[in-house]
Amino acid sequence: MKAPAVFLALAAFASAAPIPLTDGKTFEGWEGDTTKTWRIENGAFVGGSVTETVLHNEFLATKKSYGNFELRLKFKLVGTEGFVNGGIQFRSKRIPNHYEMIGYQADMGEGFYGSLYDESRRNKILAAADKEVIAKALHLNEWNDYRIRCEGRHIQLWINGVQTVDYTEPDEGIATSGQIAVQIHGGAKAEASYKDIVIEEL
Repeated sequence: MKAPAVFLALAAFASAAPIPLTDGKTFEGWEGDTTKTWRIENGAFVGGSVTETVLHNEFLATKKSYGNFELRLKFKLVGTEGFVNGGIQFRSKRIPNHYEMIGYQADMGEGFYGSLYDESRRNKILAAADKEVIAKALHLNEWNDYRIRCEGRHIQLWINGVQTVDYTEPDEGIATSGQIAVQIHGGAKAEASYKDIVIEEL
């Protein structure tokens, strides 16, 4: 028996490939300080500098909001001085007339890689990655894979295929949708690079 056209269409949609969030050439679909902080190099968003101190946190954010999704990207963090840190914001929003963002962050930096942080809201690590697991999984100063999956209040993180966080948000008042953003942390001579950013909405 021939499958109904509606069923075939739904099946195709469910198995659709993840959608790229960047073309690797422009900032189309993103907003942030693209005159000084953020630039594009070899298909990657690069924030910060290893020769000049980044004055404060800076975020390059999607113009669109996302709720339930699986996000995959590659990241690299290098630094020469100060608090070398970055991260990927999700289900987040900008503070009006401010450089800071509020929301979840898949963290990056010594002692923070693979952890789930709550940026400018509760200002704490919600779920810490095991340091021994990170030591084995992470390639310092090289490209690594980050995978972020959000379904309802369930949040999971992986680095290079190794799960680092499995967290369920207990506060039902916390937003379950928002912008995605990449960060370079202030107070260091550092560069955070992000590329091959793709999303599959669930």
